[in-house]
Amino acid sequence: MSAHYSEVIVTEKPTVALAFAKYLSDRGYRTIRVEGVKAFEFRRNGLLSLSIGLRGHVLDYDFPSEYNIWAKVDPRELFFTKPILVVREGAGKYVRALRTIAKRTRRVILALDADPEGEGIAFEVMRIMSFANPELEFKRAWFSAVTPEDLAEAIRKLREPNPNLANKVAARMVLDLTIGAAFTRLLTLSVKDELPRGRFLSYGPCQTPVLYFVVKRALEREQHKQKRYYVVVAELLGDGVRFAASVNLGEDREKAAEVFSRVKSLKTAVVTKSERAVVEVAPPVPLNTVELERRASLYLNIRPKETLDIAERLYQLGYISYPRTDTTIYPPTLNLRKLAGFFVSWEDAGWYVRKILSRELKPTQGREDDKAHPPIHPTRAASREELTKRLGEKAWRVYELVVRHFLATLSEEAELERQKLEVDLGGLKLQAEGRRVLYPGFYYVYPYARPEEVYLPYLVEGDEVEVLKVRLEERKTQPPPYISESELLALMKRYGIGTDATMQDHIHTNVERKYFVVREKRCIPTPLGKALLLSLLETVPQLVMPEVRGRMEAALAAIARGEEEPEDVVRGVLEEFLGYYDQLKSKMPTLSERLREALAEVYGSDGRAKGAVAPEGGAKKQVYKRAGRRGEEGFS
Repeated sequence: MSAHYSEVIVTEKPTVALAFAKYLSDRGYRTIRVEGVKAFEFRRNGLLSLSIGLRGHVLDYDFPSEYNIWAKVDPRELFFTKPILVVREGAGKYVRALRTIAKRTRRVILALDADPEGEGIAFEVMRIMSFANPELEFKRAWFSAVTPEDLAEAIRKLREPNPNLANKVAARMVLDLTIGAAFTRLLTLSVKDELPRGRFLSYGPCQTPVLYFVVKRALEREQHKQKRYYVVVAELLGDGVRFAASVNLGEDREKAAEVFSRVKSLKTAVVTKSERAVVEVAPPVPLNTVELERRASLYLNIRPKETLDIAERLYQLGYISYPRTDTTIYPPTLNLRKLAGFFVSWEDAGWYVRKILSRELKPTQGREDDKAHPPIHPTRAASREELTKRLGEKAWRVYELVVRHFLATLSEEAELERQKLEVDLGGLKLQAEGRRVLYPGFYYVYPYARPEEVYLPYLVEGDEVEVLKVRLEERKTQPPPYISESELLALMKRYGIGTDATMQDHIHTNVERKYFVVREKRCIPTPLGKALLLSLLETVPQLVMPEVRGRMEAALAAIARGEEEPEDVVRGVLEEFLGYYDQLKSKMPTLSERLREALAEVYGSDGRAKGAVAPEGGAKKQVYKRAGRRGEEGFS
């Protein structure tokens, strides 16, 4: 490689690097390899340029190697040990490529994802390339969609890299490493003789509060006391419509039987009350990351992590906008009419899109605006055949959800009629409720949210209805269901556990650790997850309470706003968790006994887990994170 480049564009993914080469080139591009990494040469405005894609972070924080021997290091020492930057495992070729390229240019455009995580990676790139060429100039490209217009606009409006965002990311990495490693080692070493070789008990300041929500709901289920109660149900016929009405008679079986015997042979009932109300149902607000994950779980039965992975791929290929956003308000610069116009012939929605475009657009809006990205929206039309062939059926379903949600935000309200009837059956008042869609409105393009219709006849007070059948049912009160992933994401959002980019990862980590499983959209704790959570809750409850992580996230957000120094935030949080560590350590004899009992139940005598954690890093070597090449210390 001997060419000199007027500029080098570094992206977070190879597909985005290819998009820059395709959309910015004067007359095509040429694929080359730099230190084994695919890159793209092209001419822009007559000058030779290069774009290259990474695979996310290239650097990471770790402890010096001597601190990664668990048996020889008191976990408490980690609170006083400064992590160092190392090359991530598998990222060596990217580091070599960046250093090689740095010597062949004077200008680098950092086109990493436009969020704090992307800014963190941008500063990793700056650190690596500056080491090889201290004279480099760095600029930041910020974009929300991989389209020709968006990428060209990003290049026209380059900005300075933001150290505050990068420092927020670095501070979180340092805190999660230190806190997670210290408590994981303390817990694991306290029961090492009961654990199969190579296995460990992990703790995470985000991971464990998520487990708290799951176990809390499971305990509510266990504490539910089931009760029997009795219901009279009458099947009725009025105005040619068959419907059912019922009344709860309570828990007294004899009294219920007495009432039933009085009414079971009656042939007519009289309407004593008839109510109807027309209600308008507003379309959904624009889509952010958490809502995309929540609705994909609810409507499509696709797990949050898989949803975001698919959305990332759709974004990289130019089908949707950037999928990591908190915003639920369309910015005035977004041409909604143009975007909707892509879908005038799309699937079964084209006729309704044309109707939308025939009037003034009045999109819904939420309350959140991260000032970085618009809500998630489609950036081009694609057919089911095209996307299924290219990315698979699930990708089509996620894309379809994004498109339909976007169109719904531009749509009319739906109109529902809610009905209530009260009928008198021999002095016993029974109730019936109905619902019908009068005008579908946004349901035309958003069938996921359309409610099931229950038809009742149009009757007025005094009308007689025919009694077809009367029965007495014994029913049981039901415990609350296990928490769903949809509910879990909403709680994480409410308490500030993680970010829009990481929430699904914290769920996934618990599943990987075998602390809970997901079945039919519900999160069910394993014996190990439940025992670990309850043990911590009873000894040092702050370690599992979501409010603690919420305060940490608020402090990290202050770094991003430039209101706090990263060193001060890290120091303060570590001092807080050191106090929790000492409390836990003082209660380890009791806690260890509790964990041993749980581990005996989980692993048994043969060392095989019933819902336990899988080994990581092999059986011979216990390390929290693998260290790569040693690097520098400190924040940006």
